[in-house]
Amino acid sequence: MLRFLTAGESHGKAMVAILEGMSAGLRIDLAKINQELKRRQAGFGRGVRMQIENDRAEIFSGLKNNKTLGSPLTLLIRNKDFSIERLPKVICPRPGHADLSGLLKYGFTDIRNVLERASARNTAVIVGIGAICKIFLEEFKIKISSRVLSIGGENNIGSMKDKISEAIRLKDTVGGIFEVRAKGLPVGLGSYVQPDERLDGRLAQAVMSIPGIKALEIGLGFGYAVSFGSEVHDAIYRGKGLSPQGIVPKRYFRKTNNAGGIEGGVSNGEELVIRACMKPISTLMNPLDSVNIKTNRPSKAAVERSDTCVVSAAGVVAESSCAYVLADAMLEKFGSDSLGDIKENYKNYLRRIT
Repeated sequence: MLRFLTAGESHGKAMVAILEGMSAGLRIDLAKINQELKRRQAGFGRGVRMQIENDRAEIFSGLKNNKTLGSPLTLLIRNKDFSIERLPKVICPRPGHADLSGLLKYGFTDIRNVLERASARNTAVIVGIGAICKIFLEEFKIKISSRVLSIGGENNIGSMKDKISEAIRLKDTVGGIFEVRAKGLPVGLGSYVQPDERLDGRLAQAVMSIPGIKALEIGLGFGYAVSFGSEVHDAIYRGKGLSPQGIVPKRYFRKTNNAGGIEGGVSNGEELVIRACMKPISTLMNPLDSVNIKTNRPSKAAVERSDTCVVSAAGVVAESSCAYVLADAMLEKFGSDSLGDIKENYKNYLRRIT
C-alpha cells in the first residue's frame, strides 16, 4: 500500500516528500511532474510568491534509468525564497488560519513557528506525489482532471475574474467551488467491509486535508437531501460494450451518475465526480480584528504576503490528492510489487467482470 510523508517550511530550504509503496518498473517522466507543479502555481489571483518561485522537482531515491525500483521515492522542491531565519516574529493571529490554535497547542510565543508549516506551500510536494500517482494511473487509462465551477458565487469566466479583481481592489480575498473528475476507473476499488476502507471516505479525507477546504460532496451530494429515492438512484442496465467514457468495458451500466462513481464505498465503474468548497484565503491586506499575544491588547491581524484567490490551484492539488488515493486503491486490489504483474492482474480482472 502507498504512504507518504512530507516535510519542510514555507520559507525553509525546501519542501520534501517520501513516497513508499509505488510498484517497480514505472517509468517516471520528470517533465510531467514539473508540468503539474506549474499548473499549481497558475491562476488569476495568485500572489507575488508565485512570481518568485519556479517549482521544479528533483528525485533523489527510488529510481534507476528513470524507472521505479519499488523502494521509497524521495522528492524535493527547493524554495528560492529561503528566508525563515530572517523573517520577523508574528504576534497577531489571523482569523481563519491555524495561527492561534497552533500557538496554544504547542506553547509557542511566535506565530511564525505555526504558519511556516501550516502554509499551503506544503501542497507543492503533494502535487509532486500526485503527479507520480497520475503517471501510474495512466498505465491503466485512468485520467484525472479538475475545473473551477464558481468564484464568490459567480459561475462564468468573465464574472469570476471580475470577482477576483474586486477582491484585489478591496484588499480582500475570495473562495469558490471546484470539481475533480476521474475517468476510466474499474468497478471494485475500495471496500464496504470496514469504514476506513471505503473509497469515498478515503477520498474525502484526502481532499478535506487540503488547507482551506471546508466542504465536499460526491456526485449529486446535497441534492440527495431534497429528492425522492426514485428520482436520484442510478438505474442499472445490462449490456456489452464500453462505458459512457469509452474507456472501461462494462457488463452493467447506468444512464445517470448521481452516485458520482461510488456506491457503498466501492467504485462502480462510472466516472468519479467530486466537488469541494475552498474558503477565502485567511490573510487579508485589510486585516480583521485580532489580539496581540504579547500585550493581550486589541490589534489588527498580521499581514503576510499572500494570494487573493487559489480555487484553481486547489483543484490541481485535489487532483493530486485523489490520484494518490486511487493509485493506492489500485495497488491494494491488483498487487504492488511489479508493474507488469499488476497489469496482468488487472487484465484478468477485467476479463472476469466483462
